[in-house]
Amino acid sequence: MALFPAFADVSEASGGGASRKELDWLSNPSFCVGNLTSLSQRTEEVTAHAAEGSPLTRSPLRSELSGESDTSRTATQVSRKKKKEKKKKRKHQHRKKTKRVHEQSSSGGAESDTDSGKDRSSRSIKDSQKESEKPSQGSDAVGAAAAAGYRSIWLEDIQTLAEVFMTDRKPDPANWEYKSLYRGDIARYKRKGDSCLGINPKKQCISWEGTSAVKKHAHKHLERYFTKKSVGLMRTEGIAVCGNTEPPSSEPVPFIPVKDSADVAAPVATWLNPLGIYDQSTTQWLQGQGPLEQEPKQPDSQRDRESAVLKARVEEFNRKVRENPRDTQLWMAFVAFQDEVMRSPGLYALEDGEQEKHRKSLKLLLEKKLAVLERAIESNPSSVDLKLAKLQLCAEFWEPSALAKEWQKLLFLHPNNTDLWQRYLSFCQSQFGTFSVSKLHSLYGKCLSTLSAVKDGSILSHPVLPGTEEAMFALFLQQCHFLRQAGHSEKVISLFQAMVDFTFFKPDSVKELPTKAQVEFFEPFWDSGEPRVGEKGARGWRAWMHQQEHGGWVLVNPDEDEEEPEEDDQEIKDKTLPRWQIWLAVERSRDQRHWRPWRPDKTKKQTEEDCEDPERQVLFDDIGQSLIRLSSPGLRFQLIEAFLQFLGVPSGFLPPASCLYLAMDESSVFDSELYDEKPLTYFNPSFSGISCVGYMEQLGCPRWTKGHSREGEDFIRNVFHLVLPLFSGKQKSQLCLSWLRYEVAKVIWCLHAKKKRLKSQGKNCKKLAKNLLKEPENRNNFCLWKQYAHLEWLLGNIEDARKVFDTALSMAGSSELKDRELCELSLLYAELEMELSPDSRGAATGRAVHVLTRLTESSPYGPYTGQVMATQVLKARKAYERALQNCLGQTCASDPAPAESLDCLGSLVKCFMLFQYLTVGIDAAVQIYGQVFAKLKGSVLPEGSGLEDSARSQSLSSVLEAVTLMHTSLLRFHMNSSMYPLAPLREMLSEALKLYPGNQVLWRAYVQIQNKSHSANKTRRFLDVVTRSAKHLEPWLFAVEAERMRKRLGPSVQRVGGREVHATIPETGLTHRIRNLFETAIRSDKGSQCPLLWRMYLNFLVSLGNKERSKGVFYKALQSCPWAKVLYMDAMEYFPDELQEILDVMTEKELRVRLPLEELDLLLED
Repeated sequence: MALFPAFADVSEASGGGASRKELDWLSNPSFCVGNLTSLSQRTEEVTAHAAEGSPLTRSPLRSELSGESDTSRTATQVSRKKKKEKKKKRKHQHRKKTKRVHEQSSSGGAESDTDSGKDRSSRSIKDSQKESEKPSQGSDAVGAAAAAGYRSIWLEDIQTLAEVFMTDRKPDPANWEYKSLYRGDIARYKRKGDSCLGINPKKQCISWEGTSAVKKHAHKHLERYFTKKSVGLMRTEGIAVCGNTEPPSSEPVPFIPVKDSADVAAPVATWLNPLGIYDQSTTQWLQGQGPLEQEPKQPDSQRDRESAVLKARVEEFNRKVRENPRDTQLWMAFVAFQDEVMRSPGLYALEDGEQEKHRKSLKLLLEKKLAVLERAIESNPSSVDLKLAKLQLCAEFWEPSALAKEWQKLLFLHPNNTDLWQRYLSFCQSQFGTFSVSKLHSLYGKCLSTLSAVKDGSILSHPVLPGTEEAMFALFLQQCHFLRQAGHSEKVISLFQAMVDFTFFKPDSVKELPTKAQVEFFEPFWDSGEPRVGEKGARGWRAWMHQQEHGGWVLVNPDEDEEEPEEDDQEIKDKTLPRWQIWLAVERSRDQRHWRPWRPDKTKKQTEEDCEDPERQVLFDDIGQSLIRLSSPGLRFQLIEAFLQFLGVPSGFLPPASCLYLAMDESSVFDSELYDEKPLTYFNPSFSGISCVGYMEQLGCPRWTKGHSREGEDFIRNVFHLVLPLFSGKQKSQLCLSWLRYEVAKVIWCLHAKKKRLKSQGKNCKKLAKNLLKEPENRNNFCLWKQYAHLEWLLGNIEDARKVFDTALSMAGSSELKDRELCELSLLYAELEMELSPDSRGAATGRAVHVLTRLTESSPYGPYTGQVMATQVLKARKAYERALQNCLGQTCASDPAPAESLDCLGSLVKCFMLFQYLTVGIDAAVQIYGQVFAKLKGSVLPEGSGLEDSARSQSLSSVLEAVTLMHTSLLRFHMNSSMYPLAPLREMLSEALKLYPGNQVLWRAYVQIQNKSHSANKTRRFLDVVTRSAKHLEPWLFAVEAERMRKRLGPSVQRVGGREVHATIPETGLTHRIRNLFETAIRSDKGSQCPLLWRMYLNFLVSLGNKERSKGVFYKALQSCPWAKVLYMDAMEYFPDELQEILDVMTEKELRVRLPLEELDLLLED
């Protein structure tokens, strides 16, 4: 039979051969023509039977079946039934996809279907399938199935309704095991509401399980202003509002005209637009034409003008850099201009949506700047500023390792650039991943040795740049502060000892050699074991070399009567304290006692092995590379001042600006207790937030000059005895004054905290003052006389102090207001008389007027005998006015100003202001200050201006700053004793702080004054202006302190007599404002590397109780200041559970740990 019956004839007609073989595929041997014929006949019979109206039999399970049915009828029924069963089975399998059927076997071993997925219909279908698979079975099988109760009857086969309903007597185990009937057995419905028919809604209710019919609407939270979406909305630029371009009419109009749609031309009716309702673009589309050439969209006029201005500036920059490619400042300005371009509406945006992406893409901005800088460096390959700007820019998205390699390449090309070295050291110092103390210490040594070689001329390829020696000294001090903050106090002291010997006691035979050769000659002296600076019997390198050349060294026998003080073996006072508290107490105690390097005592036959802590020994390799030559006399004196400042002596020395904020690590900048008590004569030790060696107290502790242990005091005394003969004149006088001020500072500490030691300390201090005044060169030193008289006044010996003052003034003779030291002595005498107790106020004022009046007279000074006459007061005022006019005239007229007039101008103005205050009133003193300020302000520009390097500008600036401090103190003194508004003082401080944003005394006064005001708006506006413009960090520190004082003010006024009252001053977001100030400050270059700022931030967050956030800030601080040991100690106090982890980090970074935990455990066991 052919595969296709229609081609059967073709297949048969073809003969044999090749053509027959080609058509074999059309034949199908398995197909039978008889089957096709019988199937067609059966279909016709079924159709005729249906037309006669007889019911069709669709079920194979009939109650009565004739056994004589033919085969064809049975086949028809089976085929129909199979189609029906397949359809039902497909539906059933679709339901089974949503819920799987779990089978469970019964205990009897028989399989019973207990799953809810099987129902009676499925069982009947299975039975039907079994019977349909066996059509040859007779009526016996059908009867058995009917007797078993599994009968399925089609509705068309029903003869009577009695056969429709039947009873299923076989139980379904699923009804016992599940909560409800199978969902397939329950009719589908939708419940409207939660009630039910037939119940009383007032007394009855039904709790429906499952989801309620009522849709639960999600509660949409209102977004605050600080969310991401709201911030984005606030940053979007609003619609620009511009005025009408048409000229205004002279006649007033009663209404504002609005353009109507009638003003627009109506479309013309055409065959394409018969009704005239299509616009022009639609008509063109119907015609098959494209739109006309788009006219440029007219943007908003204001935005268009801004874009035009910016485009013009871009073109101008491009033209200038083409014409002057060597102008590095122009390139830097072009780089800074990119910020303004990216903040503006998109100049280079091709579409409307692009300008938002351009404005908000930081990476795009950095890439544009980098492209400009690379173009600038191509034109200026030797410019260091451009390369530094590129490195600073690349720090945003380069890896630290790649950045370090670029730094090294740049230093290799420019080894003589000190600014480059300073920035590189600061960069390496703030990289936590690669930081270690030894690595950075050796890097400082490499820097100083390289610069020394450049200065000596050993590196011929690079010349010496101006200011190299001053920059080297600043780098040396930065290294010393780094070692002090890392806890290595012994290395700091050793560095200063070596530098003093290397600078002041150098043998004449090696002075002409290069620095490297001098260092090699210095090494034998350092390793010889001879006494060094600060040790008893120290004579210096020169004397040792002289003795070596002439046959040996003469040993000085120590005093046998003097016994060495025994150290307190009981380091742990209370073992019941927590472990972290004991560790902190012992660590701080050892820091205070062991800041000097340990050396073996040859008289006691000690060796290096006798040292319990090897870290206390300092080898020559630790200091050799850092030794530099100082040829300038000013730098030599600053070296001694810096050494004394490290030891805690108030020498008045401030570190250079490059390392000032790196060295700030304690909160003495905010201490104003002494200033509040006596604003005129307060003792200012000028700590400036920089601690001394051995001082690592917790944040907030008052900074007093307590002095050191007995060995420490002997060390300082030996230093003074060794260095005083090296200077003469004003420098020696200043050193003597620093020594006496150090002893007076300890007396002030005893007055406030340790009164038991006041008598002995006062006795020692007076003894030192008398010994200094006995020296011939100091007998007419009014600075020492003033300090000695002030000491007697502090000790309560008022009459003795007056005698000292009178003696000193009588020695001076007639100076006619030209001696600065004499004016300062008289000023202090008058101020101390003014600050006496109120019961003697009248007499004290008379004495003060007497002192200031006799200062102007040509006759010798005489003691106070009574009230000053009015004529004497008038003559004194005329003398002050004449002297002031002469000084101001000489200062402002001549350039440069005479040193004498500048020297006495500040003291003269201060004496005149106090005289006017005592004789006329506060307004007269304010008028004098206003006159001087107006005269000098034109010559003094804010810091950072072009005249910063001018000596005249610096001198005038210091004079005006001193006068401003005097004016502030006088106003505060007057406000403490009488009523006076705050406005004049506030305005004066605001003007002064704009000129001197780094003056901590003025900032303290400003914050104290503004804290008394209930409204903080003026203060915040002023602080915002100063912090944006100033390059100093003090405005940020005092802005934070002002907000914290205001925050502390709330709880203080809410407690009256120990009782809680309702809050009267709401916080109004102070916490968030303080946190924002901290975050903004630490984003700056100076703020990110200031340990004091990080300590304040960490302390503030801990006070809020947010421990997790505080930990995050601590680890963030370590990323910027990994060398600051005080940060780790603060963290141990705030997070006691992390003691072991913090100590591990300190050990890894090689910070000085004087008490390991293993030793602490041994001490606790003992």
